Amino acid sequence: MEEVKKYLDEAEEAMEMASMHLEESLSRIRAGKANVHILDAVRVDSYGQMVPLSNVASLATPDARSITIKPWDKSMFKVIEKAIIDSNVGIMPENNGEVIRLGIPALTEERRRDLTKQCNKECETAKISVRNSRREAIERLKKSVKNGVPEDLEKDAEEKVQKLHDKYIKKLDEMLDAKNKEIMTV
Repeated sequence: MEEVKKYLDEAEEAMEMASMHLEESLSRIRAGKANVHILDAVRVDSYGQMVPLSNVASLATPDARSITIKPWDKSMFKVIEKAIIDSNVGIMPENNGEVIRLGIPALTEERRRDLTKQCNKECETAKISVRNSRREAIERLKKSVKNGVPEDLEKDAEEKVQKLHDKYIKKLDEMLDAKNKEIMTV
């Protein structure tokens, strides 16, 4: 009984991890609207350590088309600008001596389609991970029957794994639909 519960918990945890990974991946995809998460991957050299940009400056979105970066230390302006230019953000920073401003350009129709394709690939990767978790859990449950777990308990557990799978696939689809809607909104 405890063995079956352990398999179910492990499968759910793996599915939740896939869901969280997709959410993080989708948040980094620029949708034509200012979002400070596109800077999550930017690392800055601060006193010999590579740290996230959010550790050396405050990030804000004053409007839908721009992000402002206000370094806590004035000496960090050049370092931050260089880190943004070297990253794959694809936006040129503007420095006025007080703040660094990133103007988010409007997306072209072709770029929107490319971004939705990228989102679809990310979602499909997450779905594969969820399916693999389901498959592994079912295989373990079938093996547990040989170790003395009653078959009806194993069948019930398989149904629970399938319901978990369906729940997470639906959640992933909803996340993808929301992101695609955000990207395609002009």
